[in-house]
Amino acid sequence: MIRKRINPENLELDERVVQINRVAKVVKGGRTFSFSTIVVVGDGQGHIGIGMGKSREVPEAIRKGTEAARKNVIKIPLVNTTIPHEVDTRFLSSKVRLLPAAPGTGIIAGPAVRRVVELAGIKDLLSKRYGSNNAVNVVKATFKALSELTSLEEQARRRDLTPQELRHRRSPRAKTQEVNE
Repeated sequence: MIRKRINPENLELDERVVQINRVAKVVKGGRTFSFSTIVVVGDGQGHIGIGMGKSREVPEAIRKGTEAARKNVIKIPLVNTTIPHEVDTRFLSSKVRLLPAAPGTGIIAGPAVRRVVELAGIKDLLSKRYGSNNAVNVVKATFKALSELTSLEEQARRRDLTPQELRHRRSPRAKTQEVNE
């Protein structure tokens, strides 16, 4: 499910550069260098965007990445300081799994995932990355995973329940722990 893009004009977005790649092209006169960056923007309250920029100079590449990220802002649902449910997503050869965590757990994640979820305002999260650890693909997989999250109200509506009924249902993990005891 693709989320509707948000107009970032009235949002106070912080930006963070995840990675800067230097690329050398060999030409007749020597090498020419160019830079590509991946930038994440977020307001810490559920709005997040990613963008890539390429240029011959680093500041220009960062500016282009920030501009692209601001055009790509989405709103994600949060439950207190974590995500509403677990989600697995693949982008090319990178797979990311995000799991909600109890308050006080913190963000248990690698550097690429951490930068994205911190700017989204998530404070408690467990994550695991499988496959490629290419930062660009991991950031895009994380962004895709966050865009696939649905709110508690949306889940309840799909299941013909009220949000209170859904909230009071026990998780599958709690049921398996009862059986094992």
